[in-house]
Amino acid sequence: MKKILEVGSKAPDFTLVGSDRKEHRLSDYKGKKVILYFYPKDNTPGCTIEAEGFRDSNSDLSALNAVVLGISRDSLNSHEKFIDKFSLPFILLSDPDSVVCEEYDVLKEKTMFGKTSIGIQRSTFVINEEGTIIYMDRKVKADGHSEEIADFIRGIS
Repeated sequence: MKKILEVGSKAPDFTLVGSDRKEHRLSDYKGKKVILYFYPKDNTPGCTIEAEGFRDSNSDLSALNAVVLGISRDSLNSHEKFIDKFSLPFILLSDPDSVVCEEYDVLKEKTMFGKTSIGIQRSTFVINEEGTIIYMDRKVKADGHSEEIADFIRGIS
């Protein structure tokens, strides 16, 4: 049976290839706070708003010893175009086989235009320096989300 993630749970470690074409492990970021955000698709309106928010908050978050990592099922080429188009200063990780999405339980049934499919539910996890989940939001509203995360991290720093 899969472990249910909640605040206080150990964040599942993973290895995914990033937009820089290197492997990234969650454990590589021990000693930093990790803002792990899952989003449905590159270059879509909500995902662009969310990514631009994290872009605009990136220097504040870095000053708080936090790193942003975005995860979707898009390809590395798609990620690179998204990063270039919107000048994103953080790594986007590709999870084409949904392994990490399943581990973090962010795949949900969605209905659009009468068609049902499985997609990523916009979700964010903040993981502390020791690898424990200290914040979790599974129903993220893209607009203003990065400010909420920055405020949360400021409040615990």
